[in-house]
Amino acid sequence: MAKLKALGFSNVHSERFPVPGWTRGQETAEVISPFPQRLIVTALGGSVATPASGIEAEVVLFPTYDAMLAQPVGALSGKIAVVTQPMPRTQDGSGYGANYMIRGQGATEAAKRGAVAYLLRSLATGDRRDAHTGTMHYAEGTPKIPAGALSAPDAEQLDRIAARGKQIRLKLVLTPTIRPNATAETVIGEIPGREKPEEIVLIGGHLDSWDLGTGAIDDGAGVAITTAAAKLIADQPVRPRRTLRVALFGAEEIGKAADAYASTHLAEQDRHIIAAECDFGGEPVYRIELPEKFAASPFGRALASVVSRVPTTVVATPVQDGGADLESLKGVPLAGLAQDGTHYFDLHHTVDDTLDKVSAQSLDKAVATWVAFAYLAADTDVDFRAISKGPPTGK
Repeated sequence: MAKLKALGFSNVHSERFPVPGWTRGQETAEVISPFPQRLIVTALGGSVATPASGIEAEVVLFPTYDAMLAQPVGALSGKIAVVTQPMPRTQDGSGYGANYMIRGQGATEAAKRGAVAYLLRSLATGDRRDAHTGTMHYAEGTPKIPAGALSAPDAEQLDRIAARGKQIRLKLVLTPTIRPNATAETVIGEIPGREKPEEIVLIGGHLDSWDLGTGAIDDGAGVAITTAAAKLIADQPVRPRRTLRVALFGAEEIGKAADAYASTHLAEQDRHIIAAECDFGGEPVYRIELPEKFAASPFGRALASVVSRVPTTVVATPVQDGGADLESLKGVPLAGLAQDGTHYFDLHHTVDDTLDKVSAQSLDKAVATWVAFAYLAADTDVDFRAISKGPPTGK
C-alpha cells in the first residue's frame, strides 16, 4: 500500500478476507529397502500430517495417473501410492493444466483405494533436484491422507528401482499444521479515468506465494509488470478515458482471492469493462488472446499494430484463462496475455523461485505489452460487454 501511494495511485486500500492458515513442518522421505537412500520431498499445500514418527509402508508405483485410477477400491490398502508421470514442457503451460489433477485430486483418489499416503512426481519440467509444492484438495466423505511431491530425479530413481523388480519400502514424515481464522489481503490502487472514471479496466497479479522460495516468478514478476504498466500510463500527458485498477490479490495459491474480490465488488461488476491478470513469470508476452469480436474491433486492430513491435501477436480465440483471480467475476470480458512459459515450470513452486531468475530485459518487454493493452482498453470507446453480443462498435 505504501508503495502504490508513493507511486501516485489513487484510492489505495486493502481488502481483508478469511483463509485457512496452513504451515509447513518437517518433511522427509527415505527408501528403507531395497536400496536405502534419502529422497527430496515437500508437502502439498493443504495436506494433513503423518504421525510425528512418520508412516512406513510398501510403495505401489504407477507410471501414469490413469494406471492408479484403474485400481479397484481396496487395492492400495496400507500402501503408499506413488505416481511418477512426467509433465511435458510447453510454451503455454498446457502441460501443467493437463496434469494438474495428479496433484489436486491424487490424494483423494489414492485414499479411495485404501492408500495411507500419496506422493507424485512434481509437476515440473527440467532436471533440478527440487520438489515443487502446490495446492491439493480433499473430497468430502473420503479419508484425508498425507500428500507430497518428489523431485523429478527422485521419482525417476524410484522408477529405476521398480524396473529391477524390487519391492520398495518407504518412510515418509510430513508435519504441517492448520490453524483456523487466518486472513489474507488484496491491495487495490487506481489511475482514475479522465472521462469515464466509473468504468473499470482491471489488471493485476497476486501477492502471495508458496513458502519454499520468495515468489519472484510466481508472482512478484506479475505484480511488478502490471504495477509498472499502470504507473507508466499515469505518467502520460493524457490519461485514458476509463479508470485503470490494479488489484494485487491475496491467497491466489489456495484459490481464495477470486471469490473474495468478486463478492466485495459485486455491485460494480457490471462496470468492469475488461480484465486480465499477469501470473506466469517475468518473460515477454508472445500472444494476446481476445474473443473474435474484440480482436476485430478498432481496439483489437490498434493493439495488434502497436504490439507487433515487441513483438507480440493478437489472436482471435476464446479466452481460456484470463487469470485464476478473475474466475468468479460474472459477465466481465477477459483477455489473456500469454507469456513464454517454456522454462517457467523449472522453477515454479520451489526453493529456486528467487529474484536472480528474473531478467530485467524480459520484464521491460512484458511491461511494454501490458502498457499497450491496458492503455488502449481504458482509452477506447469500444464497449467490450456490448460487442460480446453484437458487432464491433467504437474506436
